[in-house]
Amino acid sequence: MTTLRHLFLTTVCTLTLSACAQSKFTALEQQQISIEDAKLFEKSQAFTIDFAAMRTKDYSFPLPVGKAKMGKDYNVEIETKKGDAVKAMFDGTVRLSKNNPPFGNVIVIRHDNGLETVYGNNAENLARSGDRVKAGQTIAIVGSDKGRTYCEFAMMVNGGRINPEIIISLESHRLRRQTVLFQKTATWKVDVSVMREQRPADAVEGQWWCYPLAGAKVISPYGGRGGRRHTGVDLKTKPDDNILAAFDGEVVFSGKFAGYGNLVRIRHANGLETYYSHNSKNLVKVGDRVKAGTVIALTGRTGRATTEHLHFETRANGQAIDPARYFNHQTHTIRESAFQKGKKGYVIKR
Repeated sequence: MTTLRHLFLTTVCTLTLSACAQSKFTALEQQQISIEDAKLFEKSQAFTIDFAAMRTKDYSFPLPVGKAKMGKDYNVEIETKKGDAVKAMFDGTVRLSKNNPPFGNVIVIRHDNGLETVYGNNAENLARSGDRVKAGQTIAIVGSDKGRTYCEFAMMVNGGRINPEIIISLESHRLRRQTVLFQKTATWKVDVSVMREQRPADAVEGQWWCYPLAGAKVISPYGGRGGRRHTGVDLKTKPDDNILAAFDGEVVFSGKFAGYGNLVRIRHANGLETYYSHNSKNLVKVGDRVKAGTVIALTGRTGRATTEHLHFETRANGQAIDPARYFNHQTHTIRESAFQKGKKGYVIKR
């Protein structure tokens, strides 16, 4: 049965993609880096991009061999060596190509999917305003400043910068395989949220990780406040929401346990054990083998809890470790730098 939500998403996607396919820009659009896209939300207040459906040739990291790090205001610096080629991230049209202090030579591309990308500190721009470019096409030569060679990179929607780590992994350079919703607010800013997470690009034999509570926000961090020893992180969505196994593993405990209330404990081959507690109902039993993403319990407030939520712990050799070491709670993604890939899959770095 077709739902209203499905019709909404189908409509916004179609309208936005047709609105973005333009090749002519105003004089101001060709001069100003951050500027609203008059056509982006002309017929709809939201659109989605299904990054999981993109083919390999539809995406390129700006400097495939560079080392990226996040700076202020979602500005990314990608360090590399002199003479390297800067690549277009997606198909699109060059909106701006000029020298713009303090960024030096800058290129801005308006992509067909609704995003814009900014490439600054170029030694030389090789594409002009109005040029159509393909993902992976060379658009500039990386520049140097004060003994360092790097590209200044940013992502924008409707003139506002967004967190690029929602879309890509700065560590692996990979595109995150997920559907992302972009909604216009009362101002010119845009809210960005992950609607549906999918398996990593390299997990062709099965999803190797999963954020334990989709759509959750942190209501109490690891360590706690005021001297309180909090051995995990509290994640909240709604009562009786699906709790998901973070990795493949074996259930070694499922039942009531002191202040944890209903607790599920899973032992993983990657060197971790994960705890899921305060559950209203456990859906697995001891000895069950589960895959990452398996629904193992429902959120509740059993044990010492004042609201329905998930208390999530990660432990190695019985020692509690901050889950933020392994998961980014803001983007609900894995921290790949905390793992290393071996012959039998991903294991934690010691």
